[in-house]
Amino acid sequence: MEKFHQYLNQITPLSDKTWALLMDVFVQKELKKHEYFCKIDKVATKIAFLQDGVVRSFYTNKEGEEFNKNFFIAPAFIGAYSSLITKTPNKLAQQALTNCTIWETDYANIEQLYDTCPDLERLGRIMAEYYFVEKELREVNLLTLEAKEYYKIFQQQYPTLEQQIPQYHIASFLGITPTQLSRIRAEKP
Repeated sequence: MEKFHQYLNQITPLSDKTWALLMDVFVQKELKKHEYFCKIDKVATKIAFLQDGVVRSFYTNKEGEEFNKNFFIAPAFIGAYSSLITKTPNKLAQQALTNCTIWETDYANIEQLYDTCPDLERLGRIMAEYYFVEKELREVNLLTLEAKEYYKIFQQQYPTLEQQIPQYHIASFLGITPTQLSRIRAEKP
C-alpha cells in the first residue's frame, strides 16, 4: 500500500486522518491477464488503484471489432468514471493486459469520504482535471496528426508499453491497422 500512498501524495498531500480512512475502505486484489475490471453495459460501482500491471479501456462496435481508447500503466486509477458518476451502464470495458495488483473499493465509499475529507475531494478534482486534459489532447492528436507523428508521441508517453503488449493493441489505440503500424516501425527515423 506504500506505492498507493506515495502516488496520492505526489498529486496532493493527504492528511494522516484521510489516509487512515482510505486504508479502511481499499482492499488489495489480483486482476489476472485478460480478466475484466469493468464490462460494457454494466453499471460500474468500483474504482481501483492499479499498483502493478497494464489495463486497457476499449469499446467494441456492432461487427465485434475492438478499439482501444486508453492504456492505464501502474501507478494509475482504473474504473468506469462516466458510469460511476451517471449511474448508467458503462460503454467501455477495462481489461487487464498483464497480471495486475490493484487496491479496490466501492466508489460510494469515496463519495462518502468527500463529505468529511476536503483533501480527498481536492485530490478527486485534480485527477478529474488531469484525465479531462489527457482525453482532449488524445482527441486532438487523433484528428490532427499523421499516424507516424502520433506513434512518436505514443512512444514518449508509454516508453515501455511496446515490450509488454501485442502490437495490434497499439495499432488499435493509434487508429491504424497492425500492418500500417509495422510499416511505420520499419521506417528509419
